[in-house]
Amino acid sequence: MKKSKKIKKVILFIIFQIIFIPILSIILVYYGPFVNTRDMIVTTAMTTMSHQYFATWFLSDEKIEEILKKNRPSDVIEEQNLSDINISAANINTSSDPLKGTQLIDVSTNEFNGYLLIIDDPSRVKLVSAPRIGTVGATTSQIVKEYDGIAGINAGGFKDDALGTGGKPDGVVIVDGELVSTNGSGSYSVVGLDEQNKMVVSNSMTYSTMKSLNLKSAVTFGPVIIINGNATIKSGNGGWGIQPRTAIAQRKDGAILMLVIDGRQKGSVGATLRQVQDILLKYDAYNAFNLDGGASSTMVYNNKLVNNPSDILGERYVPNAFIVTK
Repeated sequence: MKKSKKIKKVILFIIFQIIFIPILSIILVYYGPFVNTRDMIVTTAMTTMSHQYFATWFLSDEKIEEILKKNRPSDVIEEQNLSDINISAANINTSSDPLKGTQLIDVSTNEFNGYLLIIDDPSRVKLVSAPRIGTVGATTSQIVKEYDGIAGINAGGFKDDALGTGGKPDGVVIVDGELVSTNGSGSYSVVGLDEQNKMVVSNSMTYSTMKSLNLKSAVTFGPVIIINGNATIKSGNGGWGIQPRTAIAQRKDGAILMLVIDGRQKGSVGATLRQVQDILLKYDAYNAFNLDGGASSTMVYNNKLVNNPSDILGERYVPNAFIVTK
């Protein structure tokens, strides 16, 4: 009998711990002193499509918006000075070797796996659309192959149905100087290249301004994370939490930097926008822009998929990509 009572006590204690510890953890994280942890969880959850309940179950809409606003990068940035970009003649690729003038660097940490591709000659970087854009997208690997490139990363966002076919680009898309797609009106957060192969970035630009700048390419996402060599995210996590990331940047000598960071998987949880910014600053980025991340984050180099996309099905269909031509 005593043994039976002892076993019951042990079982009740275990049940108590199973119930009590998660409740206590929720209280401490969401309502306790661990403000930074709470903010990271909320911003990460709210920048996904399927896991926002990690925030909405425990906090009011008003509190969530307060947290997002506190961590969100400012839309107001200094005016870009393109005259600071002086493309070095030494960067222009004249070799018959298509990989010459490119360098793939592993920038992984104990938190995530990341890969940085440096392309010395910016004239080799081009924005292209999926072959059947408007109907269905394509994987980054397929887009690079279609245009006979040697490398590429996913670019802009898209608005699709639940199937996620990647065929309907979000915002404005300009390819080879022509307006390919526009979704919405007014101003857009864009990155593009002008006719001098200088990278233009903005959190708010109208299509008429893009035309006046003679942009040969432009795609919508954002935000701008480096402008004129200065960080735009000064504190916090940028309001976008920890996610897989894709970004593009340019150095003062014209070289283009492409960055992809894996996330949502064992051994690589992802990165904050500030971590992306800091990596690019380390490699002398002068202007930088955040591209579509999450399951879309993909890098291809030398006909191989470099990173490990977070989607269980592998590469996601996307509407467009920045590729490196031969």
